[in-house]
Amino acid sequence: MLQHLLTLIWNKKRQHFLLFLELFISFLVLFAVFTMLVYNYGNYRQPRGFEYERVLTVASFTRFPNEPPRDSLTQLSEQLKRSLQAIPGISAVSFVSSNSPYTMSTSSNNISYNNIHEQADQYWADDDYARLLQVHMVRGKWFSRADVTGTRRPVVINETLAERFFGKEDPVGKIINDDGERRIVGVVRNMKIGGDYAEVRSAIYQRIDSGFQDKFLIKLTNSAALSTESRIYKTIMHQFPASSTEIEKLEDKRVVKNRMSLIPVILMLVISGFLVLNVALGIYGVVWYSVNKRRGEIGLRMAVGATSGGITRQIVGEALVLTSLPLLLGIILAVQFPLLHLFDLPAATYIAAILLATLFLYALVTLCALYPGRQAAKIYPAVALHED
Repeated sequence: MLQHLLTLIWNKKRQHFLLFLELFISFLVLFAVFTMLVYNYGNYRQPRGFEYERVLTVASFTRFPNEPPRDSLTQLSEQLKRSLQAIPGISAVSFVSSNSPYTMSTSSNNISYNNIHEQADQYWADDDYARLLQVHMVRGKWFSRADVTGTRRPVVINETLAERFFGKEDPVGKIINDDGERRIVGVVRNMKIGGDYAEVRSAIYQRIDSGFQDKFLIKLTNSAALSTESRIYKTIMHQFPASSTEIEKLEDKRVVKNRMSLIPVILMLVISGFLVLNVALGIYGVVWYSVNKRRGEIGLRMAVGATSGGITRQIVGEALVLTSLPLLLGIILAVQFPLLHLFDLPAATYIAAILLATLFLYALVTLCALYPGRQAAKIYPAVALHED
């Protein structure tokens, strides 16, 4: 039966060339779409690693007419932090770098350990960061003032970097290098600071302990009043009248960040949707035209004993075999992505995308060929032979 279907399709290869090409391109587009979907879904399933509810991100840009000494700037920052912590409804305040959760800013550096090099995201925060975001420490602890000894500054790394450098070995107490020697005091659970669909990357957290800090996170209590944000703004402006202050909710920034991550996926879905619609119409038209041209053949087959189900299966089978040829070429091309490690994505992501794209195309072709196949099964032999 399969050999017969292949012979029928091969004899009409010129008529089907454009459809072959359309199916081949459709598979590649669907492969790209499903790769993005599987990749984003895999990232979404990963634990967030921190709590963002009732957290405000504050940026207070302050200019000093005469640059004070560094120690004076540190004291001004600490004084502002104490003033903010004294406001009713605030449970924690933490100084952070510009690439705090859900911002558009990024920073990375090359980290090394025993000739192993890794490009890791780099963050700066103070001692209250872990408590404010309620992060989970896998090993060791978050750094504190007591950890500042000698020239080896304390750092915290995430699980991904710990796995990369140390495997199952305990990283606490080990020395790593970036711009200098750093001593690991703890390993924190991976945090998706870039959004729910962001890839979990290697990360290192360093301690902020000096200079003027103009960016910080504020954790509100459950009973915080609606006027708390206003009081935060007034407190900052009272101490630094010349500053420009922006206050945003981390929840709102998360929504914006997630939407930006989904824009490429939505665009690909729209483009592939139009392409799939054209493919569906093309397959439906080809099968319908083939059935109408072969009414005599179908009538003869039914006259010699072919069943309605057999006719339907033949029509659908021809469409599936017609799809399999360009699909095979597309799969051969798609398999090169995991084999060559293109775009540095897990092989499982590519394999899942290939399977989903294949199943989707087969399901689409089956649906498009099913109705013409059922119509062909309703042809009366006598009428078909008389028309022929």
